[in-house]
Amino acid sequence: MKKESVAVVIISNGPGELATWVKPVINNLKKEILTFKSKKEIDFHLRLVLVPCPNANGNEYEIAKKWPSLNLVTPAKKFWQLLINPSSFAKWPDSGIVIFLGGDQLWSVLLAKRLGYKCITYAEWKARWPRWNSSIAVMNEKVKNKLPKKYQKKCKIVGDLMADIDNEDNYSFEIKNEKWIAILPGSKKTKLSIGIPFFLEMADHISSGSNDVKLMIPIAPTTNIKDFLYYQSNKNPLAKNYSSKIKYIKKLKESIFQYELLTENNTKIYLISSNPAYKILKQCELAITTVGANTAELAAINLPMIVVLPTQHLNLMTAWDGIFGIIGKIPIINKIISTCIKNWYLNNKQFFSWPNIKAKRMIVPERIGVIKPKEIADEAIFLLSNSNLLKDQRKNLIKERGSLGAVQKLTKLIIDSIND
Repeated sequence: MKKESVAVVIISNGPGELATWVKPVINNLKKEILTFKSKKEIDFHLRLVLVPCPNANGNEYEIAKKWPSLNLVTPAKKFWQLLINPSSFAKWPDSGIVIFLGGDQLWSVLLAKRLGYKCITYAEWKARWPRWNSSIAVMNEKVKNKLPKKYQKKCKIVGDLMADIDNEDNYSFEIKNEKWIAILPGSKKTKLSIGIPFFLEMADHISSGSNDVKLMIPIAPTTNIKDFLYYQSNKNPLAKNYSSKIKYIKKLKESIFQYELLTENNTKIYLISSNPAYKILKQCELAITTVGANTAELAAINLPMIVVLPTQHLNLMTAWDGIFGIIGKIPIINKIISTCIKNWYLNNKQFFSWPNIKAKRMIVPERIGVIKPKEIADEAIFLLSNSNLLKDQRKNLIKERGSLGAVQKLTKLIIDSIND
C-alpha cells in the first residue's frame, strides 16, 4: 500500500525568528511526527522557505540547511522562483500545510494558495489576511480580539513561543561564585559594524572598573570569528571612533567556551558558539545588548539587561524595516531617512526593546542616543553593585513572561490541521 505524503512548510525570515520560533517548533514537530507516523502510514516532508526581508543578514540559509530535521530549505533570494515554479525545487505532495513563523504574512498566504495547501499564521501582535488562513494561532487574547468577529472562531490562543526557548539547551553548566556579564553585539552586519567596536571598548572599561566581573559573548549562529576580527579592524570605517582592538582570539580546549578573546588592553572575553546557550546565559547577572530579537530571548530567560542603541552612526545604517530597508540602501535617500529617524522616529517611539514594548512600560533600561562605551560600562558596574535593582528587573521580566507550552500547542494545531 502506497504511503500518503504530506508537506509541512514553514515560512520565516531573519536570525531572531529562526532561533526563537522556527527551531523550537521544528524540534517539537519532529517528535510529534514520529508519534503520528507510528499510528498512520504517512510520509512527512518538513521544509523551510526563507522569504525576502531587509532585516535578514544573508546567512540564514547556511544555518538552516544544517538542521537534520528539514528535507528542504530554500533561500530567500529564490522565493519568487519557488512561488512561480515550485516543481523546479522539489516534488510537492498533493496535501500539506504552510505555517507562518516570520516575515510578511502575505508570503505564507501566497505560497499556500500556489501549492493548494492549508495555511496557519502565528501572530504575535496582529493577524493579517484571516480570510485566507485555515487556522490562526495567536500570542494572547488581545491579538485575537483584533480580528473581525467572523474570523475569531478559527483563532486559537497558544501563547508566547519565546517563553519556551530556554528548554532548547541540551547541556548543563554551573557558574559558582562569579559575576558574569553577557554581551550581545547583534547578528546583522550593520549592527556588528557599530556593536563590535563599541562593546569592545565598553568591555575594557568594565574590566578596568571592576576586577571581579567576567565577560562572555554568545556568538549568534549567523556570525563567526572572522566577523569580530573584521569589524574591529580598519576595514570597518566605524572602528576608528573607538579605542579598543583585539590582540588575539584563540581556541579553547576542555571548556564550555569555545574561544578566548583578548583585547589590546588585556581584557578577556570568553566566546561561546554553541547555540542556543540559554542555560549559560541564565546564570549571568546582567546582559548588555543591542535592540532586536535578542531582547526577547533575554526576556524569555528572565535575564536583566541594558539595551543600547548608539545613534551617532545612524547615517551608515541600511537595515531599516520594510520599505525603508529597500530604499535606504540608496546613499542620498539613506541620509534623508537617517535625519528623519533622528529628528522624529527616535523622539516619538516610546520603547525599543521587546519586554518594554510588550509591557507598555519601562522594565529594562534603554540607552538610546549619542552614548559612549564608558557610560554603559559605568551603569553596568553600578547595577552589579546594587543587586536589588537587578532582582526587581528580573521579577518584572518573570511577571511579563508568557506561560509555557506555546510550542506544544502550536504543534498540536498543525497536527490537528493535517488530520482534518
